[in-house]
Amino acid sequence: TPVPATLAGARVLTTAEAEAIWRNKTGVFIDVMPRAPKPANLPQGTVWRDKPRLNIPGSMWLPDTGYGKLASVTEDYLRHGLERATGGNVSALVVVYCQADCWMSWNAAKRILTYGYTNVAWYPEGTDGWERALLEVTEGQPEPR
Repeated sequence: TPVPATLAGARVLTTAEAEAIWRNKTGVFIDVMPRAPKPANLPQGTVWRDKPRLNIPGSMWLPDTGYGKLASVTEDYLRHGLERATGGNVSALVVVYCQADCWMSWNAAKRILTYGYTNVAWYPEGTDGWERALLEVTEGQPEPR
């Protein structure tokens, strides 16, 4: 199913709006792109390197927090990451993204609203829209668990 165009309680951002927030440093950017799983049947001695994730500079990457259902440990990881990103301020502007047409960012933004954050923005085009606009990306590292 296609990702909805709107999300009740959240602002939906265009690339231009996301860029303005980023340039003015008026919001925190949360990347929820999942991490590619390590293949189960790698031959012995294979060196496995995670595919680099290029994201919006200054983002906090909280991978795997956008699935429909989360284990409580992943839920805690998302909550703690948000607390660090916002300094515990639930009215801070939180911009949630992954890549275009990705349910992960929609799910995560919806979940963040249930935690009592009151200024949630969803950037549905994510890094695809960002890169199409020739904006800078940088290699991200997941926030430690």
